[in-house]
Amino acid sequence: MLTEYITLGVYLAVLLALGAYFKKFTNNLSDFVRGGAQGRWWLIGTSILMSAISAFTFTGNASAAFEGGPSLLVIYIANCAGFACGGLFLGRWMRQTRAYTSADVVRKRFGVPVEQFNAYFGVVMYPITAAIQLYALSLFASTVLGLPLIPILITIAIIVTFYSTSGGKWAVMATDFVQAMVMISITLLVCFLSLRAIGGFSEFFSYFKDPRFAEDFKFIKDAGTFDGDRYTLKWAIVIFFIQVNAQISLSSAGRYITARDGKEAAKASWLGFALMAIGSAVWFIPPMIARFLFEAEILGSGIDKPAESAYAYIAMELLPNGLLGMMIAAMFAATMSSMDTGLNSQVGMIARNIIPRIRTMLGREHALSPKQEMRICHIATVCLGILITLYAMFFVFYDEVTLFDVSLMIAAVIGVPLSFPLFLGLWLRKLPKWSFFPIFAACTIPSLYTFIDSKFFGNPWTVQDKAMWIMTFGIAAGLICRLLAKHSSQQSTVELEAFFEEMDRPINYQEEIGESAIDYEQYFIIAKALFFVGALITLILLLPNDFFNRLCVLFIAGFVFTIGALLWWGGTRAKAIVQKNQSTQKQAVADNEAATLKP
Repeated sequence: MLTEYITLGVYLAVLLALGAYFKKFTNNLSDFVRGGAQGRWWLIGTSILMSAISAFTFTGNASAAFEGGPSLLVIYIANCAGFACGGLFLGRWMRQTRAYTSADVVRKRFGVPVEQFNAYFGVVMYPITAAIQLYALSLFASTVLGLPLIPILITIAIIVTFYSTSGGKWAVMATDFVQAMVMISITLLVCFLSLRAIGGFSEFFSYFKDPRFAEDFKFIKDAGTFDGDRYTLKWAIVIFFIQVNAQISLSSAGRYITARDGKEAAKASWLGFALMAIGSAVWFIPPMIARFLFEAEILGSGIDKPAESAYAYIAMELLPNGLLGMMIAAMFAATMSSMDTGLNSQVGMIARNIIPRIRTMLGREHALSPKQEMRICHIATVCLGILITLYAMFFVFYDEVTLFDVSLMIAAVIGVPLSFPLFLGLWLRKLPKWSFFPIFAACTIPSLYTFIDSKFFGNPWTVQDKAMWIMTFGIAAGLICRLLAKHSSQQSTVELEAFFEEMDRPINYQEEIGESAIDYEQYFIIAKALFFVGALITLILLLPNDFFNRLCVLFIAGFVFTIGALLWWGGTRAKAIVQKNQSTQKQAVADNEAATLKP
C-alpha cells in the first residue's frame, strides 16, 4: 500500500506544480477565465471530456452497467451526438460570440436579467454539487487507501483550489490534459485485462445470451424489469433528448470560448467526440465482465451498494502490483477535473458578470484594472473552495442530512427547466429576448407539480415522465413566444440580429487575439509534465511483477511518453510557424515605414 501512497502523492504534486507554472501566463481576466482564448484543440478537447465525467462514471454508472448491461450507453451516445454537433457547427458558433463566460452568451441572447438569474443560480448551486463530488471521491479514497476521511477531503479541496487560483483556466486545462492521459491509459489497460480474463470479445458477448444475464443485459428492457422503468424504450428516448438538450444549448458555450478560433473549437469538439466514443466502451466493459466473473464476490462483500464497487473490484483483481495507485489516480482525475472546470467557470461569472453589475448599482462606473480583476478571481476561488469544503464536511458529520435530496430537488425543479429555454434560444433564432422567463415558468409547472405529487401524495413519477412533461410544456411555451415575437421592441430585434450575426462571423486570430509565446509554450510545458509522469511510472518496474505485468506497466509509461513526444513535436512546428509569422509581420512593417519615408 505504501506504493499507492507514493504514486498518488507524486501525482498530486505534479498538479500543484502545473498550476504554479501556468501562473506566469495569467495576467488578466481573459487569461484567468478563458485562457486568453488561446487554447489549442487538443488541450480543449481533452478538457471537454474530463469535465463531462467524474468518479460517478466509475461508481454509479459502472453499477448501472453491472446490473443492466449496455443500456446506460444511451447517455453516452447522446454525449457523442452533442460533441458531433459541436464539431459540425456549435463549437464554431459559441467561440465566435467572443464571450468570456457562458453568462456573457446568455446576456447577448436574452438580456441582463436572464444573465444575472443564470449567474446567481450557478454560483448558489455549484458549491453543493461540487461538495457532493468531493465527498464521494474522498469517501472512495478513504475506503481504498485506509486513511481518515476528513484529511483526504481537505487535501483534495486544497489542491484543486490552489492550482485553480494560481493558474486559472490555463492550470485547469493543463491538469485536465495530464489527468486525461493517466485516466485513458489505465482504463484502457483495465479493459484489456478484463477481456483477457473472460477470454476475448467472443466470450464476452456470449454471456449476453446466458439465461442468467440475458434479460438484464438486453439493450432495451421490458417495463417493470428495473425500478422506475429504467432502460425501457421510453426511458432511452427521453434520456437521450435530455442529455442532448444539455449538450447543444447556450449553456455549453463555456467549453468552446477558450479556443483560438472557430476551427480550433470544432476540432476540440471532434476530439471530445472520439474520446467519449472510445471511453463509452472502455469504461463499461469491465463492470459488465465483473458481473459475469465476480458477481457472488461483489454482492457478498457486505458493503453498502456493492454494485458501485464493481469497477474498483475488477481493477484490483487484475492490475499488476503498483498500478492500483494509478487506478485511484484515475478516479481522482475524473472528479477533480469536473470540480476545477466548474470552479473556474463560476469564478469567471462572479468576476465578469456579477461584481460589475453590483458596482454599477452602487454608482461605481469606472472599470476595474486587470490587477483588481485578478484579485477578485483569486479571492472568489478561495472563498468557493472553502465553501465547497465546508459543505462536504457537513455531509461527513451529518450523513443522514437530506441536503443531497435538496440539491437533487433544486436541480430537478429548477435546473432542467432552466436549461430548456437556453436550448430553444439557440435553435429558434427569432425567439424574442423576453421569452426566457415565460418558457422557464412553463417548464417549472410540471416539474414542481410532479415533485409535490410524488413527495407529499406518494404518487410515483419516473424520470422520463417528468422530463417529457417539462419538454412538452416548454415547447408549447416556446411556440407561443415565437408567435408573439412581432410584439418585441425594435431595439430588442436589432440586438438579437446582431448577436446571431456575430455568432456567424469567423474570428481572425491574428487581429483579435494576436500570436504569442503561449501558442507553442503550452505544448512544451505539458510535454515536460508527461515526460516526468512517464518516468515515475517506469519506476514501478522495480516492484516485483512477472513479465506480462511488467509489459502492462510499460504500456502505461509508453502511452504517456508517446503523447508527450507528439506534443513536443507539435510544439516545435507551432513555434516555427509563430516565429515565421512574426518575422513576416516585422518585415511588412519595415517595408511600410521605408515606403512612407521614400520621397
